[in-house]
Amino acid sequence: QVQLVESGGGLVQAGGSLRLSCAASGRTFSSYAMGWFRQAPGKEREFVARISWGAVATYYADSVKGRFTISRDNAKNTLYLQMNSLKPEDTAVYYCAAARAVGDLLRQRDYDYWGQGTQVTVSS
Repeated sequence: QVQLVESGGGLVQAGGSLRLSCAASGRTFSSYAMGWFRQAPGKEREFVARISWGAVATYYADSVKGRFTISRDNAKNTLYLQMNSLKPEDTAVYYCAAARAVGDLLRQRDYDYWGQGTQVTVSS
């Protein structure tokens, strides 16, 4: 089992940057593909980015491509999301998630473990 704890959220002006972290417990972090999702008020949770267990392959939602970067440090059991050029529409609660399965990993049901989320608010 993996426990995930996000941090790094906060309030930032449009055009600014934030780096989210997701600390994972357990010795098997490196065997999981990891993803970031977000949920804005009144909207469904949506995929943001994912990274393979070995950090070789990454994939991004079109809405964040070129602005966000997902990375991981398996030695530190930590997942990151660097968010640059933030926009008000990026405002949401951001969740990290771990997946045992392989594949596209673009849907919530592809993931087995979830963090509690961290709030990101971008002011205009």
